[in-house]
Amino acid sequence: MTGPRLADLTTARVGGAARTLVEAGTEQEIVAAVRAADAAGEPLLIVSGGSNLLIGDDGFDGTVVRITSSGFTVDDDDATCGGVMVKVQAGHDWDDLVRYTVLHAFSGLEALSGIPGSTGATPVQNVGAYGSDVAQTIATVRTFDRETDSIKSFTNFELGFGYRDSLLKRSTVGGSPRYVVLSVEFQLGLGRMSKPVRYAELARALGIGVGERAYANDVRRAVLRLRAGKGMVLDTPDPDTWSTGSFFTNPIVSEDVAAGLPADAPRYPAGLEGQVKLSAAWLIERAGFSKGFGLGDDDGYAAAEGRASLSTKHTLAVTNRGGATTSDLLSVARLVRDGVEARFGIRLEPEPLLINCSL
Repeated sequence: MTGPRLADLTTARVGGAARTLVEAGTEQEIVAAVRAADAAGEPLLIVSGGSNLLIGDDGFDGTVVRITSSGFTVDDDDATCGGVMVKVQAGHDWDDLVRYTVLHAFSGLEALSGIPGSTGATPVQNVGAYGSDVAQTIATVRTFDRETDSIKSFTNFELGFGYRDSLLKRSTVGGSPRYVVLSVEFQLGLGRMSKPVRYAELARALGIGVGERAYANDVRRAVLRLRAGKGMVLDTPDPDTWSTGSFFTNPIVSEDVAAGLPADAPRYPAGLEGQVKLSAAWLIERAGFSKGFGLGDDDGYAAAEGRASLSTKHTLAVTNRGGATTSDLLSVARLVRDGVEARFGIRLEPEPLLINCSL
C-alpha cells in the first residue's frame, strides 16, 4: 500500500503507510473528518503526538485523522473551584501545557513534565508518572461520540479512570475510538508549591520526604532530569528516545502472587483490595534482560540484528536503533515478555496501542 508514512508520525519511527491521511486543526475539522470516514465505511485511526502508538509494517488500510488543534484558555473567575480551569485543545503539545502551568504558578501537572504526545491522548490512557496521573486534575473531557453522532462531555467521575485506563480507552477497538477527544479541561491549584510528592525517587532527587511539597519549578526540573537520564524525553539525535516510552505497564497482581516474589521486589498500592502493583522494570531486569538487550551477543540481537533493543538507559523502553521495523521492536518485546513469564509466572502487558500488529 502506498501513501503517507505513518512512521513519520510516531515517536518510535516505525509503521507502514496510511491509505488516506487527513489533518484536522479545529474541533469542526476533526468532527467533519471523522464523520466523512464513518459515512464512507472507512476504518478510522486517530493520531496526534504518536507517542503511544505502534503501527504495523503493513500500515493502516483506512483513514488516519491526525489531530493538530492547539491552544488553551484559562478561566480564573470561578472562585468556587479554588484555583483555575484550563481548557486545552486535543492536539496541543502536552509538555508545552505543563511548562506554561508551572511558569504561571498553576500547580498539579508539574510531575508530568517531559511526557511526549498531545493533551487529548492523556485522558484516554490516564497518563501518569512519578506518583501523579491526569485523573487527579481533569475536570471534564469534551468528545465527539461516533455512535450517536453528537458532542458528549464527560466529568472526571464518568470517565471511570483506572491505572493507565479509562472509559475512553475501554471503548476503543483496534485503535478506533467511539469517543474522539476534542478538548480537555483541567482544574489546577494556585501557588508556586507542588502537590505533595508521592514518588520516592522524585522525593530523593528533590531532597525532601515522601508526601512533602517543593517548588513546582524544582519538581519540573527534577522530573526532566530523571526522564532524560532514562531516555524518556524526546531527543532527535538519541535513538534511546525513539520509542513508545514504557513498553510494558506495571503489572497488578494478587497479594498471594506478590508474596511469592523475592523480598526485595518493589510493591506498591494498587488502589484495589487484595491487589498489589509491581515494578515491570524490576521484573525485566531480574529475568535477565539488561539495558541494551538486543545490541550485544544475545537473543535480542539474533531477533532484530541490532535494529531494535531495550534502551541503554532504561529496561522499560523498546527502542528503534535506526532502520528498525515494527516487527523488530515486537520481536525484542516478545522475548522480554516471555522471559519474565517464564521466570516469575507474570505476563507483562503492552502499554502502547498496537495497530495492525500484535505482541
